[in-house]
Amino acid sequence: MEQKRKLELYVHIPFCEKKCSYCDFLSSEAEESVKEAYVNTLIKEIKTKSETYRMYSVPSLFFGGGTPSVLLGEQVARIMEALETAFLIEEGAEISMECNPGTLNKKKAEQYKNAGINRISLGLQSAKDAELKRLGRIHTWREFLESHDLVRTAGFVNVNMDLIFGLPGQSLSDWEYSLKKTLLLKPEHISAYSLIIEEGTPFYARYAEDENRRKMGESPVFLPKEETEREMYCLANELLNAHGYEPYEISNYAKKGFACRHNLGYWKRQNYLGLGLGSASLVGNQRFSNTTKLDRYLGGDFSRQHLQTLGRQEEMEEFLFLGLRIREGISKDAFRQAFGTRIEEVYGKEIERFCNLGLLQEKQGNLLLTKEGVLVGNYVLAEFIK
Repeated sequence: MEQKRKLELYVHIPFCEKKCSYCDFLSSEAEESVKEAYVNTLIKEIKTKSETYRMYSVPSLFFGGGTPSVLLGEQVARIMEALETAFLIEEGAEISMECNPGTLNKKKAEQYKNAGINRISLGLQSAKDAELKRLGRIHTWREFLESHDLVRTAGFVNVNMDLIFGLPGQSLSDWEYSLKKTLLLKPEHISAYSLIIEEGTPFYARYAEDENRRKMGESPVFLPKEETEREMYCLANELLNAHGYEPYEISNYAKKGFACRHNLGYWKRQNYLGLGLGSASLVGNQRFSNTTKLDRYLGGDFSRQHLQTLGRQEEMEEFLFLGLRIREGISKDAFRQAFGTRIEEVYGKEIERFCNLGLLQEKQGNLLLTKEGVLVGNYVLAEFIK
């Protein structure tokens, strides 16, 4: 029998209780009737799309948003039932769901667990109430602890906590406080991202000028200095390493055996199919997405939008740009097998340059960023795009 090919699934839930001030994701508030209509439409899409992908098995599934936990447990159960019926989900597959404090209760947590969710990602962002308020979050530290207790009591043993550093007005000691409070809870996984000021958000209107000052090497007024942001990153590495968290990707840390399989799939350019409003997909050498118009989606428009067939050069660039984010780096043998040529024949000058600068290194046939390279990772990665 032919071995099944792999296909990760991403399910987008584009609703939230309140839009955060820094968020540029496709999400909005909605009435309960709209959420129910969306769930019904999503189930239709699942059934429709699965006909094309029956030759794939699914090693991981991720509910993202928005805030997926705004959905009722019964609604998530219906979506999961449709997915399990339509797709070949592997035994032991990682099934993740993003949850925000303030949207969970005991019944929901139990229903999510019973529906087959086995990994929860809690959006903490900060352990300081003043910073949470500045971010526009709907929860306090105390309410986060209540949500954490709910998922643990429901039986979840694989929990991620999201944190953001480089916040307006945040000091190095503020960041250290959030890290230490998070570590006391002993999550299996911690994501620690630097704040990005995204165009079109309230934060952009407030802090874009300050961000430009920082990029120009000038002192920002509200945001931490670039040097302070690097110190925050290094502090996270130091503290998390000391507590047994492996930094397996630039912004992600996990206890042994708890690296997020779904995210690793993205960085290794594995096939993934997006389901739901505005979700993106990569299958083979084709990228495409769903419509971002809610009325069109609810009307049954599941057509491929922005279809792009990647050429060999574009695939090679993505292989490096994404793969170098992982701490183990990229395999030179895997590059040769994928593209029929040695990586040095295409990127020899760039590799030599960054190795000489101490930003890139080779270990056991893999190319990877050094500690210094990680600190200027965006600069290094951009240089491989021709």
